[in-house]
Amino acid sequence: MAHRDSVIPSRLAPSPFPPPEDADAEPASLGLITCLVLAQYGAYLALLTPVAVSLSLRVTQLSPHDKASTLSLVLGIGSLFALISNPLTGALSDRTTSRFGKRRPWLIGGMVVGTLGLSLVGSAGDVMTLTAGWALTQFGIHATLASLSAAIVDFVPDRQRGKVSGALGLTPNLAMLTGAYGATQFKHDSLLLFGLPALAGLAAVLLLVTVLRRDTPAAPGVLPPFKLAEFGRSFWFDPRRNPDFAWNFLGRFLVFVGMSCVTSYQFFFVTDQLGRSVDDAVKVVATSTLVLTAVGVVCSLSGGWVSDHIRRRKPFVAVASVLVALSLGLLYAAHSEAAFYTAIAVYACGFGLYMAVDVALAISVLPDRRQAAKDMGVLNIANALPQSLVPMIAPLFLTLDAGGGSEFGKLFLFGALCGVGGALAVMRVRTVR
Repeated sequence: MAHRDSVIPSRLAPSPFPPPEDADAEPASLGLITCLVLAQYGAYLALLTPVAVSLSLRVTQLSPHDKASTLSLVLGIGSLFALISNPLTGALSDRTTSRFGKRRPWLIGGMVVGTLGLSLVGSAGDVMTLTAGWALTQFGIHATLASLSAAIVDFVPDRQRGKVSGALGLTPNLAMLTGAYGATQFKHDSLLLFGLPALAGLAAVLLLVTVLRRDTPAAPGVLPPFKLAEFGRSFWFDPRRNPDFAWNFLGRFLVFVGMSCVTSYQFFFVTDQLGRSVDDAVKVVATSTLVLTAVGVVCSLSGGWVSDHIRRRKPFVAVASVLVALSLGLLYAAHSEAAFYTAIAVYACGFGLYMAVDVALAISVLPDRRQAAKDMGVLNIANALPQSLVPMIAPLFLTLDAGGGSEFGKLFLFGALCGVGGALAVMRVRTVR
């Protein structure tokens, strides 16, 4: 009779968690990681300052009697351009054979276009010009972000991605904090309000471009030539062949719907639901951004470090999604500044933890590493599309109070349900712990 232990290996199923493809890759240097973080911070400073505060100020100046619907229009059209930019510029970056590499031309080119767009927003004399400038901004900066995400795939091995993603997860919070406090200083000078974040972002990306010496041109012939049909197909992936990528996409989409319900309307929430003046609202949003940053820094850094240490991704992303949902429930019940700040603190914890770990999880489920920029661009649609959809559908949930302002309770409840759905979706990922 055979020994029982001798038959156990034949009964064991293969591990559903394959080892990372880059297990023996050279670690990313501290200098490269620092420049990646600074570049993402700069890009988000240029992009999120308008979303948090300054775009609402410009809309209030240009369309004071129809500000909520005008902001929805501007944000929605801009996000459509972000939606196009992500897979288009990502696919082109994957195929770029320039002697300057395949990522650097798109990193710097996108920020140049974004800077031009922000200068147009700052100088706009009407809503149409403002909308055109914001669309150009979204297209350009999302081109930079798509190539930046691909650079993380290219140059940061899996064993460092939790820590690096944690550091990168700080950048949106820090960018919004800097931008919100900058808005308190330059709220009466539109050119400086939009121009300074744009120039800071451009300088940070230029620094990354100068140190990214390992960026090599794409090898000719490895990928098929880019065609218009290829652009159409770049929006599609087969969920049956790549179910984990599909579940991660769905989870990210739902969570960013919830996040967009917070970020797009917090300024008007403070003015309309808390009854603060425009000048006071700028200060309240600046303070809330300080709370968001302080809490987000702790959650992002600790979450990324612990995720790498215990080699787990899904539980962190799921918990973060639930925290985003909880924050929206708290906003639903908020009728004071203290309650508002509490809700923002919970949101910050979820946002920081999510941004710290979800990037590492997403890279692990990419369908094809050779097309990292395109696939990350497709995944970034899940970030950009909610920014377009939420302003479009928000009027279905907004009601007017007796003073003509908007009430946001139903919108926040809708966002909370999406956050819970995002947590459920990410738990369906099978090949990542």
